[in-house]
Amino acid sequence: MVLRAGFLARLRQRFGGATAALDSRSEPGSGALIYAIGDIHGCARELDDLHAKIAADAVQRLGAAARPVTLVYVGDYIDRGPDSAGVIDRLLAPPPVSGAERIFLRGNHEDAMLAFLADPEAGAEWLDYGGLETLSSYGVSPGGGPLWRHKLSEGLAARLPAPHRQFLETLRDRWSHGGYGFVHAGIRPGLAWEAQKTDDLLWIREPFLSSRTRFDRKIIHGHTITDRPDVRPNRVGIDTGAYHSGILTALVIDGDVEAFLQTGAPVAS
Repeated sequence: MVLRAGFLARLRQRFGGATAALDSRSEPGSGALIYAIGDIHGCARELDDLHAKIAADAVQRLGAAARPVTLVYVGDYIDRGPDSAGVIDRLLAPPPVSGAERIFLRGNHEDAMLAFLADPEAGAEWLDYGGLETLSSYGVSPGGGPLWRHKLSEGLAARLPAPHRQFLETLRDRWSHGGYGFVHAGIRPGLAWEAQKTDDLLWIREPFLSSRTRFDRKIIHGHTITDRPDVRPNRVGIDTGAYHSGILTALVIDGDVEAFLQTGAPVAS
């Protein structure tokens, strides 16, 4: 069952959920090395493996050169996999490449978790598509009786470390560099980058996925699972379903070169 974007928008208006700034204007320099990491979904072990591959790749690409390195995480850090809490711990730890800038984008699953914390009845659908696994990772067990959703929400709020909650509430909804735009789900064709709505950035599939429009920047996104990176002229999808495939993907952008790093399988061609 999929949460409706519209009701999440109303929850954000009602409860004051964080809405990230439109864009980061402190973009890396033109010689930046960028790693975009796909949907992690509670797969802490796979994240460790991918971070190790990124660290080794950066050493090889940088050599003795001093260039900025940026890691962009496209959201959906939680739910479905076994260790959502561990994933956030790792994202709060120092980056795998010393001195690298990190950009953390918000996914629809983070949005849904915050909605459940704000109103466990209105946000109850989160429990149906990964929320229970996240609750378990924080030591919160489902129970019965009246107001059981409220008890789960209160239990999660009590066990959620303050740095984790701050991390979730301060995620960005988009980021851009050069000719690339990074979002969780996609963009609405026909709208300028600055005019994109947060619900689309977190939830959209169609008409984005089938669009052949050359957007004003190439969109890097997750959200929609494919067996291998979905490379199109106007976009690159990097959600390879780590929670069931064991394959967590990173897109490497090194100048005008694009490449991939993956866990659990040979690098996609």
